[in-house]
Amino acid sequence: NMFSQADLSLFQQKGIEIDTINKQLENFRIGFPFMNVLKAATINDGIKQIDEKELQSLAEYYDIEKDNYDILKFVPASGAATRMFKALFEYMAVAKSISPSQSNKAIKEFFGELPKFAFYESLQKVLPKNADDFTILETLLTAKGLDYGSLPKGLLEFHQYENEVRTALQEQMVDGVAYAQSKQKVRLHFTVSPEHKERFLDLVKNIQPLYEEKYNVQFVIEYSEQQSATDTIAVDLNNEPFRNASNEILFRPAGHGALLANLSEVEADIVFIKNIDNVVPDRIKPVMIQYKKALAALLIQIQSKIFIFQDKIENHTISEVEITEIENFFFKYLEIKFDDNFKILAKDTQLEILKNKLFRPIRVCGMVKNVGEPGGGPFWIQNNDSEISLQIVESAQIDLENSKQQNIFVSSSHFNPVDLICTTRNYKGEKYNLFHYRDSKTGFITKKSQNGAELQAQELPGLWNGSMSDWNTVFVEVPLETFNPVKTVNDLLRKEHQ
Repeated sequence: NMFSQADLSLFQQKGIEIDTINKQLENFRIGFPFMNVLKAATINDGIKQIDEKELQSLAEYYDIEKDNYDILKFVPASGAATRMFKALFEYMAVAKSISPSQSNKAIKEFFGELPKFAFYESLQKVLPKNADDFTILETLLTAKGLDYGSLPKGLLEFHQYENEVRTALQEQMVDGVAYAQSKQKVRLHFTVSPEHKERFLDLVKNIQPLYEEKYNVQFVIEYSEQQSATDTIAVDLNNEPFRNASNEILFRPAGHGALLANLSEVEADIVFIKNIDNVVPDRIKPVMIQYKKALAALLIQIQSKIFIFQDKIENHTISEVEITEIENFFFKYLEIKFDDNFKILAKDTQLEILKNKLFRPIRVCGMVKNVGEPGGGPFWIQNNDSEISLQIVESAQIDLENSKQQNIFVSSSHFNPVDLICTTRNYKGEKYNLFHYRDSKTGFITKKSQNGAELQAQELPGLWNGSMSDWNTVFVEVPLETFNPVKTVNDLLRKEHQ
């Protein structure tokens, strides 16, 4: 009864069911439960370690096998770079009233090292002569110049080379040549926002022919937009629908978990997932490339075994010995241990349990040593049905007021750099319904503001958190040098990006 006919029309326009709205409102009222974290995943207890010999062997295996698979690289690229320039926006607001010497360390570093940024040459072309700090920032960040403050990271110039400057998108294309190539075809899928799609298309149109000639490959570039049906309703501090000045209910994008809908629609045998800003110049790509290949090879090997087991179970050709073999496989590769009573169950019951475990999407995730980066990490958790599993867990999902849970969280040795290789098909080539493997109770509620008014927003279960909760999961340690995100503009001054 709280919704008007105009509200119902808005829901219909966005493609959101009224039951979904009511469920989201209930989530605001009762909140999301915390994860029951048992312990941090560590080396040889949830995280595999690959030695140099195995690394080489796996990378070579991938190079031999890759042409047998349809490979896709999936890159979330829709977010604007506003947060990347947060400190610059804050300084621009006061730049006319304070002297440069009064600015903070990050601002001094930015202006002191300005010529080292890859976008410096582009900035100079549109910058008025004798520009002061304010004018420099206005020209860089706003529509009066490069408009970097409202563009997505993929379109920003990240790296300077002798003969070219590359945006993050271009680096993703070059990376794709190295490890996401099959039969000289490189498929990339970028999730983009509607207002920026034309800019992506223009950039790719200009650069694609040059790169195809340079690297002797064919690029197939796909795009999708975050579906409006995945937006979530915002509420005020009393958990009532938040309305704007026009009395229209406010909806907000539901975080990267909303991209599960995009991922579920892509067609590929192997899917690499990598954040748009985690790229490096060519000189330090080799280590990253080798580990990407090794993790993909591990995925192929695990998938091949699972496909054999799936076939045998579905065609009722599995023996008692092979049931034990599957048990051992789960323990060795996926660190899943069956209940002690499993062995005394009737064979039909055993096969039903094994079928449930085998017919799931698979992901192999790189994990780097934790050096204090904000974000999620690998943990052993216990589900509501008492099942113990490996999960990527964000700090917001853990009850940090519980001293035991907090101690487990701070003891975590590794961090999630969003370095995933996935497969979403069964042995017949049929796609799984990815929404069947999501834990809908693992969303987030955050405080936001709109035109000065406080509100609460809700995010869907994160793409690599709750959205992949019931996937078969393998965590593998990868070197820290494979993780070089650009969260603030000054990160581009780090030696890895120079």
